[in-house]
Amino acid sequence: MCSRRSREELSYMGRKYFGTDGVRGRVGESPITPEFVMRLGFAAGEVLVRRSALPKGAHPAVLIGKDTRISGYMLEAALEAGFSASGVDVMLTGPLPTPAIAYLTRALRLQAGVVISASHNPYEDNGIKFFSADGSKLPDAVESDIEERLGSEIRCKESASLGKARRVDDAAGRYIEFCKSTFPTALDLRGMRIVVDCAHGATYQVAPHVFHELGADVETIGVHPDGFNINDESGTVHPEALKAGVAEHKADLGIALDGDGDRVLVCDAEGRLYDGDELLYVIARERAKDGGLKGVVGTLMTNLALERALERMNVPFARAKVGDRYVLEMLQEKGWQLGGENSGHIICLDKHTTGDGIVSALQVLSAMRANATTLAALCRGLTLYPQELVNVRVPDGFDWQKRPEIAKAKQEAEKALGANGRVLLRPSGTEPVLRVMVEGKDGAAVRRLAKTIAEAVQEAA
Repeated sequence: MCSRRSREELSYMGRKYFGTDGVRGRVGESPITPEFVMRLGFAAGEVLVRRSALPKGAHPAVLIGKDTRISGYMLEAALEAGFSASGVDVMLTGPLPTPAIAYLTRALRLQAGVVISASHNPYEDNGIKFFSADGSKLPDAVESDIEERLGSEIRCKESASLGKARRVDDAAGRYIEFCKSTFPTALDLRGMRIVVDCAHGATYQVAPHVFHELGADVETIGVHPDGFNINDESGTVHPEALKAGVAEHKADLGIALDGDGDRVLVCDAEGRLYDGDELLYVIARERAKDGGLKGVVGTLMTNLALERALERMNVPFARAKVGDRYVLEMLQEKGWQLGGENSGHIICLDKHTTGDGIVSALQVLSAMRANATTLAALCRGLTLYPQELVNVRVPDGFDWQKRPEIAKAKQEAEKALGANGRVLLRPSGTEPVLRVMVEGKDGAAVRRLAKTIAEAVQEAA
């Protein structure tokens, strides 16, 4: 029997299009072309028709949302055509965050949800991500089924069996109310001035309203999308804009979201930026008070200081592979509810089925309000260790694990760091790069050891 990691890796072997987060690429290049996306919609539609236990004559229905990229118009039309040709009804929301589509798919009792987005990537990229009827990631078996059917010819249903399409006019309002429902009813945000940076992305129509309707005085950044400026000098990819906005408006807090709204970073009034590890700690600390926190899932990149801090709180911690999909899988395996990545992708399964930047920010704000204190005060029990990440280009197929000089450099670094540090070598999943990460309490030593290992990799390669 395969180990858990082996099953994860094997589940994508042999796939041509689906990665760990749907289908993604540069617009106009395979597979992100209108022709392919229409075939993808048709293949997914056929799978849904076959798998749906609906009364005879009833059509499965899918929800399609998107972020603000110019290519979203083209890809939305192609998906709609493919689904309709397969006999699937389509409901369109227009620009909405990825977690909003997950929520609405479940709330509207639909058979699937689809998001057209490339998250934090620049506007030239785009992708297609699927959610199941319960608002979670599409199971591997269903993705494999869709992939197998992509090679088949499109055979349009008879006119009487074609799917219909309509707009969901109240989609944004429904999601705003859902987000607000995750914040304690006994608390509010009155008296707080908050800067919200929407990255010119999918949250621009909803995030400011959520925080305003909970009582905050809201200033906005990145709420003027033009199809080309998503994530441009704004959002979680460029938090400098948030720090400047907090200073300009003399705000108590700044909240930065990414292009599709599933990541969050926070800046306080002093200009200090808090990453996903720190925000995860604040949420975990609050939930551990009543002993209701079973455990926390991080990733291979989660800072060692967070693991140590959770140990002091007697909270179990486990590491998944890098990627929210793997964090979610481990949470489900263990029956835990809280996990995340240092990128700001945080999953609170007691609130939502997927990572949600707005909901995560609200959990941090509720901890601040419940304790009547600042974010800095809530983070006093956590001091992140310095981390050094070096990307080393290597030849395609380079087997670094069989090179003794690399193993020796790694072992010597681990010996030097002792129990207060880590060394992680992992290949990139998208380019011929080996990522060398070293962390420990001594920043100078961390930088020196990372350089030494990177040089050993370069020489071996």
